Amino acid sequence: MRSLVVLLAVFTLAQCSGIVRIPLHKGKSIRKALKEQGLLEDFLKSHPYAKSRKFSNFGEVAREPLFNYLDCQYFGKIHIGTPPQEFTVVFDTGSSDLWVPSVYCKSDACQNHHRFNPSKSSTFQNLNEPLSIQYGTGSMEGILGTDTVTISSIVDSHQTVGLSTQEPGTVFTYSQFDGILGLAYPSLASEYSVPVFDNMMKQHLVAQDLFSVYMSRNGQGSMLTLGAIDSSYYTGSLHWIPVTVQEYWQFTVDSVTVDGVVVACDGGCQAILDTGTSMLVGPSSDILNIQKAIGATQDQFGMFDINCGSLSSMPTVVFEINGRKYPLPASAYTSQDQGFCTSGFQGDDSSEQWILGDVFIREYFSVFDRANNRVGLAKAI
Repeated sequence: MRSLVVLLAVFTLAQCSGIVRIPLHKGKSIRKALKEQGLLEDFLKSHPYAKSRKFSNFGEVAREPLFNYLDCQYFGKIHIGTPPQEFTVVFDTGSSDLWVPSVYCKSDACQNHHRFNPSKSSTFQNLNEPLSIQYGTGSMEGILGTDTVTISSIVDSHQTVGLSTQEPGTVFTYSQFDGILGLAYPSLASEYSVPVFDNMMKQHLVAQDLFSVYMSRNGQGSMLTLGAIDSSYYTGSLHWIPVTVQEYWQFTVDSVTVDGVVVACDGGCQAILDTGTSMLVGPSSDILNIQKAIGATQDQFGMFDINCGSLSSMPTVVFEINGRKYPLPASAYTSQDQGFCTSGFQGDDSSEQWILGDVFIREYFSVFDRANNRVGLAKAI
């Protein structure tokens, strides 16, 4: 959680056309930056810790919960335009639009980030269509265009790009990422917008119509791989789970247990696998049961604290998915920073699905298979 560090990765697959690896950099979260600036307490007081559901209203706006990005630490590099302009983005499987700040944006959040200048790109085309993404503190307003997007060695031409003209509040001012690149299904995208991976599939730019994510626990070697599954990032076998609704990467969770007792998701529930959310999110009543089971106590801002000295004796929380158990030990669901420990579970009654974010993905290498509409999970190295 220190300064942004470019992480080195070991490429164990032979380099070939249509298989691309994008190192994910682990940097400072917005929460950490706000804390260092002495702004976190005021922010949490003025913004109750709740998320609006991630969803898209066709023809209107795509809605994103602002807090989903508060703890994001994993970012990657892309380039837009001809000649290319560089941006740092969150690769987000919980949304479908690509947007970055533009030179037209005068908000404080845009001023200290890379801003795309359409006039300096010979391949940019203005679609003359608006883009509006609603956040808890206001909306990201922008325009849609198309341009060439380069991700590692993949050159994605005629790609829809959102260019922000206004960004909400002060939160993005302190982010170490410029924009968001959505990797969910096209039904979640804004009107007139084609998701990046869909455009790649249409142009046959990837070897297979799938991508995989490895998030390192220790902050080194995190990787997004487009078009391939790299078996060096996991042990054992991949287990496949069918997608139930083709919007998010959504599937059925059978139950959540602690010491063999069901504490949440009794009778089954729907969940999404979301690289753009750091926490593991569920209904408040279920999450409270989990917090009690692991011994977490709530602070004045709704966050749950844990006694760092108790980690070795804390229970494992087990998610049963498609008949298979996926245990999360205390080391996976707790965060330690400067001697303080907090729970990685978070309650949210506005979400219709559980959100299995980075807390879960760090423990389980994840494959997002568009060809077969399924998710693959295996124990991460």
